[in-house]
Amino acid sequence: QEANCILRPARVELGHDGVAAPLLVCRTMPGSPPTQSGRLIAPPAPAIIGSRLLGWMTASRRDLPWRRNRSPYSVWISEVMLQQTQVATVIPYFERWMAEFPDITSLAAAPLDRVLKAWEGLGYYARARNLHLAAKSIVQRHNGQLPDQRNELLALPGIGRYTAGAILSIAYGQTEPILDGNVRRVLCRVFDIGENPRTPATESRLWDLSTELVQAASPGQAGELNEALMELGALICTPASPDCLACPIHELCLALAHGTVAERPVRSMRPGLPHYDTVAAIVANDSGELLIIRRPLTGLLGGLWGFPGGTVLPGEEFGTALARTVLEQTGISATCKQLVTQVKHAYTHFRITLHAFTAQVDRAEARPVTGDEVRWVRPSELDQFAFPVTDRKVARRLVHDITQSR
Repeated sequence: QEANCILRPARVELGHDGVAAPLLVCRTMPGSPPTQSGRLIAPPAPAIIGSRLLGWMTASRRDLPWRRNRSPYSVWISEVMLQQTQVATVIPYFERWMAEFPDITSLAAAPLDRVLKAWEGLGYYARARNLHLAAKSIVQRHNGQLPDQRNELLALPGIGRYTAGAILSIAYGQTEPILDGNVRRVLCRVFDIGENPRTPATESRLWDLSTELVQAASPGQAGELNEALMELGALICTPASPDCLACPIHELCLALAHGTVAERPVRSMRPGLPHYDTVAAIVANDSGELLIIRRPLTGLLGGLWGFPGGTVLPGEEFGTALARTVLEQTGISATCKQLVTQVKHAYTHFRITLHAFTAQVDRAEARPVTGDEVRWVRPSELDQFAFPVTDRKVARRLVHDITQSR
């Protein structure tokens, strides 16, 4: 006979297949999902999930700088920074950003170089460029105020459904759902979703579940509930080794009841990341100044500065690749000389090894051919420009070597 009850993990035992599975005991509680023979057979009610999470969040929330200031601007900046980036990494960037660009007007008025410099090292630089473009649009079209309407937010560069939902729920108190990596993982486990969450159909289902949760919350609590879902995914319902016994909704979790926590979310097989060799030319003039170029705004690392160079073609020698890429980018002929350093780095979809060489050039004047700008700068000035992490490491090695040689 079905009964309303909560399933509580009492201990962990090894099943017939050798896999650890929770032994579940049952105690009655009205409104809990029905069970049969010790297994949850119906999804938990959104209102119960929300109530548990809100109570847990009150006691367990982390003291984070963007939670001390609930202005729409603060929420916007923090949510964009937190995309694909861990909280510990974001905290110092957020604090420096808010000190340098305390509001939308100051961000819109800043040169792009200054914005990219403030973002340097955080990665995914399109986020910074879009923040800058969106700030300009907000000043021009919305009197410097971040819109509180979904369609107006979605019209801004870099703001998609997730970011709009976070701003509207957390800053404006509206009943709007969110779905980021943490929330996606929590929902896949709580509702034991056995399909790949990245497929359109499953993604739509997850948005529907997230919507049901915030709609079941009391008016004005959607933002707090959304933060609780993200907090749960960040601290307890983690990708590996989730702490299920500490979870405030473990008694409602279908994946825990079914022994499928480790299998949720379903993951597609990822191919290995391809690797590319790249080269960079350290070109100095008679005054000891170094040649740097700024990449076009479109494309990978758009708008950042760096040393001339590029990707080594299959079968191409490093020296040949250096001469070719320097000529393509600056119009000058370069001869590869001495290896300075090598830097390995992984991007989202590929890995590189950057080989930095000193190079001798002819007397022709450097000019931007494929880039936006070229400059000759003193080594001590390199830190004033926004560089990718690979070029920054090369620059630091150069400055270190110069300092050591004095």
